[in-house]
Amino acid sequence: MALSGFARAFINHCQGGFPVTEARPFARLADALGTDEGSMLGLVRSLLETGQLSRFGPIYDASRLGGGQTLAALKAPAERFADVAAQVNALPAVAHNYRREHALNMWFVIAAPTPEGVDSALREIGEATGLQVFNFPKQHEFYLGLWLALDEQGVVDTVPVPLAYQPQHAPHALDAVDYRIIGATQAGLPIVEEPLVELGGQLGLAPAEVADRMQSMLDSGAIRRIGAVPNHYRLGLRGNGMTVWDVPDDIAIELGEQVGALDFVSHSYLRPRYPGVWPYNLFAMVHGRGRDEVSAKAERVAAILGPHCRAHDVLFSSEVLKKTGLRLAA
Repeated sequence: MALSGFARAFINHCQGGFPVTEARPFARLADALGTDEGSMLGLVRSLLETGQLSRFGPIYDASRLGGGQTLAALKAPAERFADVAAQVNALPAVAHNYRREHALNMWFVIAAPTPEGVDSALREIGEATGLQVFNFPKQHEFYLGLWLALDEQGVVDTVPVPLAYQPQHAPHALDAVDYRIIGATQAGLPIVEEPLVELGGQLGLAPAEVADRMQSMLDSGAIRRIGAVPNHYRLGLRGNGMTVWDVPDDIAIELGEQVGALDFVSHSYLRPRYPGVWPYNLFAMVHGRGRDEVSAKAERVAAILGPHCRAHDVLFSSEVLKKTGLRLAA
């Protein structure tokens, strides 16, 4: 379904910075986009219903919530693939799961309220499937931030997250009330005139307290940003390549910083190797409208790494097996 100019302007403008802590935030957003509050609410609801938005609300940083998160993979036999995918997807801790073109053909993200919960989920998957699960925890983060830009023709690309919407790091100790707010908003905000009034009613809290606590979580980086979370597949970014690189450990961080600074890299991390199975330690996620575009971007990464790259691969996703927002609180 083609997006209207109004929808494109909204997505470009509101992947962060939604003024949820202010009165009538959708009216304020509508003013910025030259429309009215009713039309703004209707657009957001429509984009959610069609799946062009995955959700609308806060994006939480699991590492700042005291929870655990990891990337994991396994080798699912072709004849059992569907059954293994169902077993993996059945766990609420599994947020994303992709089929990728490699011997390790199933890659999934696990998020849990505690690091121990991640370990438990990994064990449970191994026991349920009877397969070895390879854990790839983040050892160093170079960049994390997917922001989409749509041009007048609706052509989509990735750009760096604007500096104004990159997370801050002011001290803030989360308490039980914060976690109740997280639990109520991690799947998205109520799409109503006064979202915090509705949340406050659900939680038995004054709207002003909800606003103050969400602002503190924004200031601390527990919330990365608040706004639209576009579904990049539905919007045309159908090329999804996890580029992986074997670089020397002693300069891996220096090289990773250079790769993470590329304007088309949405996620970049240092992760462990598995000798004899997986030689790569530098991961960089690249999106494009197709595989050729992703491959061309991977060549730019290769040019930066130069002779320091001893081996590399691009693991294209051939099927989205599960994709939900991270669930970090009950």
